[in-house]
Order: sequence, then C-alpha cells, then structure tokens
Amino acid sequence: MVKNWRINLILILIFLAGGVVISRLFYLQIYQGDFYKAQARGQQNFLSETEGERGGIFFKGGEILALTKNSPYLFVSPEEIREKEKTAETLALIINKDRNELLEKVSVPGSLYEIVLKEMDDQLAKSVEGLKLKGVYVGYKKKRYYPNKETASQIIGFINEEGIGQYGLEEYYQDELSGETKTQKKEFNPWNFLSSFSEDDSLKGDYLNLTIDYNIQFMAEKILEEGVKEFKAQGGEIIAMDPQNGEIIAMAQYPNFDPNNYKNENYAIFQNSATQKLFEPGSIFKPITMSAALNEKLVTPETTFEDYKGYVQYGKYRVANFSDKAWGKTNMTQILEKSINTGIIYVENLIGHAKFMEYIENYGFFNKTGVDLAGEVASENKELKKALQQKIEVTLANASFGQGINMTPLQITTAFCAIANGGNMVKPHVVKEIFGNGKSEKIELESLERVITPETSLEMKKMLINVVKNGFGHLGKIDGYYVAGKTGTSQVPWSSLGINKQGYSDETWQSFIGFAPALDPKFVILVKLNSPETKTSEYSATPLFRDLAKYIIDYWQIPPDYVTEEVDKTE
Repeated sequence: MVKNWRINLILILIFLAGGVVISRLFYLQIYQGDFYKAQARGQQNFLSETEGERGGIFFKGGEILALTKNSPYLFVSPEEIREKEKTAETLALIINKDRNELLEKVSVPGSLYEIVLKEMDDQLAKSVEGLKLKGVYVGYKKKRYYPNKETASQIIGFINEEGIGQYGLEEYYQDELSGETKTQKKEFNPWNFLSSFSEDDSLKGDYLNLTIDYNIQFMAEKILEEGVKEFKAQGGEIIAMDPQNGEIIAMAQYPNFDPNNYKNENYAIFQNSATQKLFEPGSIFKPITMSAALNEKLVTPETTFEDYKGYVQYGKYRVANFSDKAWGKTNMTQILEKSINTGIIYVENLIGHAKFMEYIENYGFFNKTGVDLAGEVASENKELKKALQQKIEVTLANASFGQGINMTPLQITTAFCAIANGGNMVKPHVVKEIFGNGKSEKIELESLERVITPETSLEMKKMLINVVKNGFGHLGKIDGYYVAGKTGTSQVPWSSLGINKQGYSDETWQSFIGFAPALDPKFVILVKLNSPETKTSEYSATPLFRDLAKYIIDYWQIPPDYVTEEVDKTE
C-alpha cells in the first residue's frame, strides 16, 4: 500500500511538472506568441527603425544617387518549429544552404530568434514567404542603397554598420540626412515593442538635390578611366565647375569603389583625392603668377623677356626650363604658350616675394575652400612661408611655376574660376538644395573677395586662348569655340610616394586646366593624371579635357563663338 502511494505521488509530481511546462509553452507560444515574435523581429533591426528613414540624395537631373530601402533577411524561431528536419530540408532547397547547418539553426533549444541569412534579394524573400513554413520568417531592415554603384562614389561616401555616414556627403550631411537635428530619438522599450514606434514617430531625414549632373559625371568618369588605362597612369581626377556660382558639375576619380560593398576595400580608396590629397600643380599654376603681375600693372601681354641661358642659378641650385631649352626673346603671352619657367621666375621677381605670397593667399591656397564634403584638407605651405621669411630665393622661384607649393585639385580649380568669371573667388559646393519635412533651403551663390580686376581677367583669357591656339595646349582645341587653358607637368616628391627621402622622383603629375567658351565661360575643367607613362600633359591630360569639354558643349547646346569654314572633300 505504501509502495503504491509512493508511485502515485511520483506520477502526480510528474503530471504537475508537465502541466507547468505545457502551460508555460502555451503562455509563451500562444498567449504571448505575438509579443515574442515581434521582439524577435526587433532584435536585429530596432536601431535602424529608431533612426527612421534616412533622406535620399539626387543628382541635378533627379537621378537617384542614394536612397534607403527595406532589405529582406531570413530568421527562424526554433521554439515554434515542430517538424525540424522537414523544415530544414525544405528551406535548404529554396535558399541553397546546407541542410545540416539549417537543422542546427532550427534546433537551438529555447531560442526564439536565429538569423539564417543577413541579406537576401526580393525574389528569394517572396519564395520563402510563399512556403508558409511555421517558425520561418522574412524580416525587413532599413538599408542604404546606391543604385549607380561606382558612379560618384567618392562624392557620396557610404553608411557604416551603425548607420553613420562615412566620407563625402553621407558624413558631411549626417545630421540632416538622418534627421537627428529635428527630434529626439524615442527610447526603445522591450516590454512594449509593438507600441513603442509608429511611422509618425520615426525620424525623417532631409533630402539633398545636388549640383552634380549625372550625365556629365558619368562621362567624366568614363573619359578618366579610359585615359588612366591608355596612358598607364596610377589614377587621376577630373573636376568640372561652373565658374559663375561655384557649383561643382562633376567630380570624377579613378580608381573608385562600390559603396554598396565597401567592406573589402582599402580605406585609401574612400578618400576624395580632389579635396583630401595634396599635389604640386606645376605649370597650371603659372597663370596665377602672371595674373598677379598683370593686376599690379607690372607687365602687359606684350611685355618682352630675354632668355638666353634656359636656366637661373641660385648658388648650387639650378632652376631650368623643360629640356634646358633657352627661348631667346619672348613676350608674356609666349611665356605661357611655351610654359617657360625662367620667364615666370622673372615675372615673380617683378611682383616681389611678399606681394606674390599675398596673391597666393587671396587665391585661397593657404585655406580650405569650404566645400560641403567631409575631410577637406589644405596645406599651410610652411616651407614656402619660411622661404619668404628667410629669403630663400630658389624656393620662391620654384613656387612661381607650381613646384614646391602644395594644394588640392579643388583649390586650383576654384582659383581658375576667378580668372574665368571676372576676378571673383566663389565657394565651391555640391549640394544645391536641402528639402523635406515641409521646408526647402536652396544654397545660393557665396561670392568671396575679388582677387583680380575684370580687366586682368579679360587679359588672362586672351593669353590662355593663345596657349590653346599656339602653345602646348593645342590638343585642347574645339572647332568653333575659343578655349582657354594651360598644361602642367610637375615632378612628384619622394615624400608624396611615402618614401622618407628629400627631393623629387622621376614620376609626374600631369594636368590640364581650362574653360570654355573662353570669353563667356560656362565651365572650368581640371584633368589630373597620376604618374602616366607619357612625358608631358600635352599628350595625356589635354586630350581628356577636350573630350569632356566637347561633350558638355554639345550636351548643353552652347552656341559657337565663330563659324568654321567647311572643307569640300568631294574635289
């Protein structure tokens, strides 16, 4: 009797324990099932939900550069799955994943949430949802998407895993795009997940309309990539700007990257070389020096200069013309046409070192341009300032023709805008309008100080037209249009190659900067190639400038300056 009583007691305890387990499962899976499903769904994406939808970014013509979309992912709730082997086998066939690996996922004891695929395409998501497998779910998370992939990648930057903008526009306009400046983030409450957030509560980021023209940007990148490959360069940049208002029309760089898949890239490729890397411009800087002399009325385009040696000696240092050529008697226009180093040294001496440095500062070479892109740099050019204080003549002589003075490609392009537009410095910018949340803020022209007079600007235009017409810039000609421009080839310092050594290597930066139509400029273009195998920019950067300038002229349907004579080829 006692024995039976003990057996019955054990059975009762087992029954009660089973009842507790069953009731707990009922409570978790039936009564609280929706809550835990929601909590499980929220574990991986609640942070992005609290951030709300990041504002989109659009090219000038309305084409999408960046947007936020719902991206599907796959997870399972093992506690809900009864037929684990069958579920794993069915799912394995659909998503092309190992059955045993899936079986482990769906068999994790006590788990309500196991990620199977962090990302999946929309079609696969529909296929999985169509199976209607119990405990198998397709979730959706906010993801930044760049439909044009590599196009304008260094302009846009990307979003890291925490949803924070990195590089370019994504970093510079982080607050506006994320909406963080508009309202406080709502605190996540795990015990009231379903009611914690609503569509109305989520933050809404602003949208950006850019000055970048998609078609011109695409063509600039195409021309640059082809040029880098043709001339076997290590890379390069192209900048196109409207000189009247500082709007950046295109900013191309090669090599570039796909911001949708940035994780395997070397971080150096994320930097925008137009704003974040310094170079010595070489002879494209000569018009800056010449404009200062013209503006101070120290020379005219016809002022003569005699060069019978082809070099200038500064103690043990010898500063020579390209190929050590002596040009004899020339005038100021010919100094630019033939890119004569000794001639521009003569001009700098006329200006005086202190006044020369003053013009360099006024043209903005000691300061950042203020462009709305993250991480812009500028050189203090300490060695140049030191040379002025200590009267180191050779350093200042080299600087007059763009060697030994550092700047970004955007700085020299912005300076040329002043030469093109009548003498006014303008602030370069990429964003034309910030809009959203019932408001619109347009970025207006920000004109800075006048650096040269309109008369000097006009004289410089005429001289630079002759550089293209008669000088080393001849491959920049476009039939029917006056084109102004200047070639530049400068040696790359060892330090710029990451080598701890003084002096210069045999590698070169080759560039061409110009504008058209020269007497009423609609655009300024800089083309820069890094260490091409060609000897000078006359045969590398200049043809690339011509190709892009011709494309813009045709695309914008700019009327010609003059009518070219038709040649009858039938005779």
